[in-house]
Amino acid sequence: MITSLKHKLTHTITGGAIIIAAFSLLSRLLGLVRDRLLFSIFGAGDVLDSYYAAFRLPDLVFNTLILGALSAAFIPVFLEYWHKDKKEAWRIANTVLNTTLLILFVFGVAAFIFAPEIVQIIAPGFELQKRLATAELTRIMLIGILFLGLSNVASSILNAFKRFTAFALAPVMYNLGIIAGILILVPWFGVEGLAWGVVLGAMLHFFVQFPSIAKLGFKYKVLFSWRNAGVKKIEKLMLPRTFGLAISQINQVVNTIIGSTLPVGSVAIFNAANNLQNVPIGIFAIPLSLAYFPIFSEAWVKQDIPRLIASFSQAVRRLLAIAIPASIFMILLRAHVVRLVLGAGQFDWTATILTARTLSLFAISLFAQCLIPLIARVFYSLQDTKTPVAISILALALNIFLAFPLSAKMGIAGLALSFSLVSLFNVAGLWLCLHHRLGNLDDQTIFRSTLIICLLSIIAGWSLYGALYLVGPAVNTHTAVGLLLQAGAAGAVGLTVYLVLGKLVGMEELRFSKK
Repeated sequence: MITSLKHKLTHTITGGAIIIAAFSLLSRLLGLVRDRLLFSIFGAGDVLDSYYAAFRLPDLVFNTLILGALSAAFIPVFLEYWHKDKKEAWRIANTVLNTTLLILFVFGVAAFIFAPEIVQIIAPGFELQKRLATAELTRIMLIGILFLGLSNVASSILNAFKRFTAFALAPVMYNLGIIAGILILVPWFGVEGLAWGVVLGAMLHFFVQFPSIAKLGFKYKVLFSWRNAGVKKIEKLMLPRTFGLAISQINQVVNTIIGSTLPVGSVAIFNAANNLQNVPIGIFAIPLSLAYFPIFSEAWVKQDIPRLIASFSQAVRRLLAIAIPASIFMILLRAHVVRLVLGAGQFDWTATILTARTLSLFAISLFAQCLIPLIARVFYSLQDTKTPVAISILALALNIFLAFPLSAKMGIAGLALSFSLVSLFNVAGLWLCLHHRLGNLDDQTIFRSTLIICLLSIIAGWSLYGALYLVGPAVNTHTAVGLLLQAGAAGAVGLTVYLVLGKLVGMEELRFSKK
């Protein structure tokens, strides 16, 4: 029985999603601890502006060249070769790993040398000393991208085999490394300890996954089989996705450029709000998308289109059943969330108000942000990485068009509003293109479920809102305990109403499935 349960958890869609979601929850909780430590110690000021801006260059190198692009191209091709020739599949894996390291090393060295000049472009609004501090943090963080590159190859292999435990544990270790940097390395090295904590986290991110890929039969070899047909196919699939990720990173750079010209602390507040709204995305949307990706890929390889569409429909409805009420709850509890998570030490009330406002504008597009990685992975499973890129280019243009006037009028919250509008555009474009490619996506079922979810979420939101005012007079909302009691009670009421109503109307999206 124990063996059967273990098999279900590690080899099924729901089981995989549960494992990833459980560790994602732990990782996100640690992320909240990380952010609380950062903002309580340093406040929303120059140090954290530099810290968050310092991520832009390493992220630009790593996320553009490797993250997402590699897994999107690697998994379908690796599975295709695995079913034909296992030795050849491992040769491809070794070539990809070695090539990844080589590329990251070359670009990393170039970024290290020109870090001050690049930071001047990324954060033009920073004063000289602030730019120099950002450049130093950037140079240290660049070391971590080598380990993240190794880790991404390991993650892709584990995902291909539907082995989710070590893969899901990796982000937990990453956050533990950063927390260790805050608590242990900062007292030793000063602010640079923050960057060394990121490097430590990246190392742990890889080393926790290596034993698992070794058990699957992976043996490291120094191979650069660039003429291999499978490797060429991965390269061909990666190029459009790499370009698409470059567009996404340029979006982030644009936000940092604009944020650097706004009042001190704006870059930190934008990132803090973004991290908060990413919690439900990281806990639910990403795990579910990752768990379904191999299923989409296998269905396409076998040309089982009805299974692909049925799986997609099920995944969309499950995500919406979580994302829509989460969006409403987050908007209603925005000030409570910000104050409870970040409201300590140097994080003052002004920063709380700005962060809460920014968070609420992020949250209006939460459902779209949850759907984007899922729909994108359907395209990747079709071995089509060009369509998401084309849409992301249009999204970049729209973000640039909207971000400057909105931030000029609304401050840092304007960037969040621009982000949300672009996310809505992005998901609509992806959906229409997928519909054109595959035809009927079980539209009637999805539409009917969405209407029910929206109605129940609105009712649950009103219940939560009413509970806030009922509980408010009974607690001291000027204390953390009082805020927690008020938000907890109201959230419990809203969630209970949603679940009870869902059960009464027979919402299948809320049922546990063994598939």
